[in-house]
Amino acid sequence: MTLTISHTAADGTLIDGTSRGDGSGDVLAAHGWRWFRSIGFWGIRSSRDRAPKVRLIELTAEALRASGFDVEIDIDSTARPTAEVEADRIDRQTARVEALALKAGRRSEQAESAWEAEQRAAAQLPPGGEPIKVGHHSEGRHRRALKKVHQRLGQAVAAEGNAEEARRRAEATAVTTAARYSPVTVKNRIDKMHAEQRADQRELDGHERTLFVVRGVKLIEKFPPAEGTYRQALITRIAERADQITYWEGIRAQQIASGQANNFGPDTIAKGDLVRCSGVWYSVVRVNKKSVTVPARIGGDWTDTIPYHKLAGHRQAKEAETASASSSSIKEVRS
Repeated sequence: MTLTISHTAADGTLIDGTSRGDGSGDVLAAHGWRWFRSIGFWGIRSSRDRAPKVRLIELTAEALRASGFDVEIDIDSTARPTAEVEADRIDRQTARVEALALKAGRRSEQAESAWEAEQRAAAQLPPGGEPIKVGHHSEGRHRRALKKVHQRLGQAVAAEGNAEEARRRAEATAVTTAARYSPVTVKNRIDKMHAEQRADQRELDGHERTLFVVRGVKLIEKFPPAEGTYRQALITRIAERADQITYWEGIRAQQIASGQANNFGPDTIAKGDLVRCSGVWYSVVRVNKKSVTVPARIGGDWTDTIPYHKLAGHRQAKEAETASASSSSIKEVRS
């Protein structure tokens, strides 16, 4: 029997050719593979649009061959354009939201039916909370009715819990895409990717760092340019990330143009202006390259910094003086 382990950006890492009871499932589960019921394949979780886990694939293939299987490996490491990846992600997320909403609806109906069953069972009990008449011919019937009520109550409570969990998951999933594309998150992502890009470029080109200075003499540690397969991996990663940066910077430009995100910076804000963050206005103490310095946000004699992209409002000093110079919501620097 021949099994094929394949990897593509669109599908992730999957294995084809397995069947129920052939013994491959035990080997795959032991190596961290997961059965994806929706598509009917074993695969590696979160492998879509990621670099293939070559070592894990090779170890899995070796274990399967030791168990008597013929195994072929087909790896395509080509990355998809970021725009395509994000469109695919949104489509999958939308489908998941719809599926969870339907599931929540079914669970709510089941909970309602369970409570109705509990009410019907309770209606079979003697009226007025009559106690069990020990030794009477009705004792058995009374005990069975009480047991049925307890069972139905437990089922109703469990069904209500399942319905609430389904509603919670549906609501949480519904806001995932919006949270991923929130202006602050987008800017944080761009900044992080630029930092990663600079770090990889240093590895690629080679760099040096000063370990310490003693009496004016520097001890410098030098790192040569990357070579071999590691160099090629860096080149590939830098190219893929450059495409991602281009995509997310385009999203941010759209958000700025539509007014969803601000475009504040050292050329638009000056010392003495007011800026708003988390619903509070602060007086600007100093303007920095990537942030503004404001009085302590929780009270105190120190100062805090707020990145420009986290600001939600700006007033020039003259406007602030005429509008709300004495407002208690504006935090002034303590003299």
